[in-house]
Amino acid sequence: MGAKLSFKSSIKMGCAISGVTPKSGGDGNADVGLPHLSDNQIQMIKESWKVIRDDIAKVGIIMFVRLFETHPECKDVFFLFRDVEDLERLRNSRELRAHGLRTEPPRQGVMSFIEKSVARLDQLERLEALAIELGKSHYRYNAPPKYYSYVGAEFICAVQPILKEQWTPDLEEAWKTMFLYVTGLMKQGYQEEERMRLQQDSTSPKERPDKRNTAL
Repeated sequence: MGAKLSFKSSIKMGCAISGVTPKSGGDGNADVGLPHLSDNQIQMIKESWKVIRDDIAKVGIIMFVRLFETHPECKDVFFLFRDVEDLERLRNSRELRAHGLRTEPPRQGVMSFIEKSVARLDQLERLEALAIELGKSHYRYNAPPKYYSYVGAEFICAVQPILKEQWTPDLEEAWKTMFLYVTGLMKQGYQEEERMRLQQDSTSPKERPDKRNTAL
């Protein structure tokens, strides 16, 4: 079993993370090559996940509270939490816990997606299809690519207290690389959906589909 996590200490602790945001910046429109995970990095991620998943619900809550603290604008794409001002209340929110663990597409939870990504690291074609489809759904729910890297950075901060001495610079680099890979695929999916919608709009302006803003 993993070491149990203290909410307040983990949320308030400092966490300096660099390298999760692609150097190209912006909303992910630049066509940059995706990073590649080595076999050793894949193994490290899988081994660490065995510990993380014991506290998966808590990690999800801590990750979201940190996300809303550091990037309050992210609440705009989470319909249930858009008007929440009291972040303390979120720590015990059933809705936030449920969102993090949701398993059914297209609105599967973040932690569920991370779990599926880890499971597919040995099957990159399946991981690619999963991430690209999620990116497409994020376009439909108006969750732009600039938010994706924020989640990876806050996840890494949230899991460090669980892994304790198991957390190393090499493991941090492995998780960063995985998030860069997955978010790069999501951005591809977002851009594919965006191009398709623009083409539809140009050919059938009267049948223009609504782009929701109740995303996640």
